Amino acid sequence: MSDNPNDKGDIAEAAIAFRAISLGLAVSKPLTEHSRYDLVIEIGGELYRVQCKWARMLADETGLTVNLCSSRWTPGGQIQTKYREGEIDLVAVYCGELDRCYLLPERLFVNRRATQLRLVPPRNGQRSCINLAEQYEFDGAVAQLARAPRWQRGGQGFESPQLHSNPPMSIGSDEFRNRLGYYLDLAAEGQELTITRWGTRFLRVTLWQPQLPHVQAA
Repeated sequence: MSDNPNDKGDIAEAAIAFRAISLGLAVSKPLTEHSRYDLVIEIGGELYRVQCKWARMLADETGLTVNLCSSRWTPGGQIQTKYREGEIDLVAVYCGELDRCYLLPERLFVNRRATQLRLVPPRNGQRSCINLAEQYEFDGAVAQLARAPRWQRGGQGFESPQLHSNPPMSIGSDEFRNRLGYYLDLAAEGQELTITRWGTRFLRVTLWQPQLPHVQAA
């Protein structure tokens, strides 16, 4: 495989377009060059501006790294720019070593130079602030967007699979304590948690909602 960055970019774009078309999605391409996005993909009746990127496997093969800065040459030299909020809607990623595509929401690419996806969970069991690649696989992300496009536009990320289980999710107190950050992230996404101790429910964790101010009738 060519090591030329331009060739890798072209391969990534072609692979992502092929994957989208294989899922029955309509795919368009800008007529002009040097746009901030490479493709427009229709998902669930919504049009998404998608930038395509090549993902590089880490040396220890535990994850992928994606360079998010775009580069262009000017008479004064090379200029690198990050993606600002609202410039594009999604970043699609292709890993040649795995022959697999991923789809990233705004929170993983806005104002970042690079982002990483973990292929295997950390050995210490950490879940908070970890981006597991399996949660951003292209097919699953497309399915989530088709279900809830407006919510996803807010940049919160793709829904966790746990959000589609029968609420509330029941967790033992030891498990909850050992993976506190992970379960707090789930609660922040809207998943209700029931914490049990010795088989008895003793704690409920839900997303906090501010109370509306009480207005007295005139």
